[in-house]
Amino acid sequence: MKNIRIILLALVSSVLFGCGTTSTVPITGRKQNLLVNDQEVLTLSYQQYQQYMQSAKPSTNASNVAMVKRVGQNLANAVVKYLNAHGLGNEVSQYQWEFNLVQERSVNAFCMPGGKIVVYEGLLPVTRDESSLAVVLGHEIAHAVAKHSAERLSNEYKKQYGVSLLGVGAQMAGASDGMTQLLGLGASLGSSLWTSGFSRKQESEADRMGLVFAAMAGYDPQTAVAFWQRMAAQSSGSGGLFSDHPSDEKRIKDIQKWLPEAKKYYSSSTSAPKTTKTLHISSKKLSRK
Repeated sequence: MKNIRIILLALVSSVLFGCGTTSTVPITGRKQNLLVNDQEVLTLSYQQYQQYMQSAKPSTNASNVAMVKRVGQNLANAVVKYLNAHGLGNEVSQYQWEFNLVQERSVNAFCMPGGKIVVYEGLLPVTRDESSLAVVLGHEIAHAVAKHSAERLSNEYKKQYGVSLLGVGAQMAGASDGMTQLLGLGASLGSSLWTSGFSRKQESEADRMGLVFAAMAGYDPQTAVAFWQRMAAQSSGSGGLFSDHPSDEKRIKDIQKWLPEAKKYYSSSTSAPKTTKTLHISSKKLSRK
């Protein structure tokens, strides 16, 4: 019986890791193993995005809405241009970029796979200018480009099925059944799959990539330091924007370490957008839910 169990577990490992694909994250070069393909993740993402937007209240501030869309699209254009130039255009060929500002006082933003990005109004009084907003949006775009949600979904699947005989049964039932279970897992995780729960490694990776993406689009990456200093100053220690991320202090130190790399892209950008002030929603200190 012991030998049979070892053989079955070995089969599980070979199926889990053999049927997946090895992908390389742009900018950082990190290798990752994914058990789910883009189409499956995007289908699930778009379904949950539509559900979210049906209940969300779009911002009525036309100026801020236009700013979010403008900065977001500048970033998306720069990222796609970079990926195409490096033979990686297929990685985002199915993405449908969309940038929305919603009425929510929390200091936050999130991106679903496929380029569906949502910014809360509560973030704007902290970003203050377009360059700082670009740093945040660059971070969110990085999660999508690096396929962090697909990676998390793959890791959750491995944890649930990769170390049990039930996992063997599920995998031996057929690849299509396995994918059905994987997508069912994604549905059960719900919005947390897209808005939280990334590992510290993924969050730091998104910080680095986002800094570079902002610079590519012509936004001064140096503004990231002042932005995170403002975040640290207004933090109550009870969570908030990227509450699952590294501490503000560590983030600032890491950003200062990555600035020379980002500035190379900034200096080579042909046209840097102006850094303009946002129209603040409120002068009151906002909640960091």
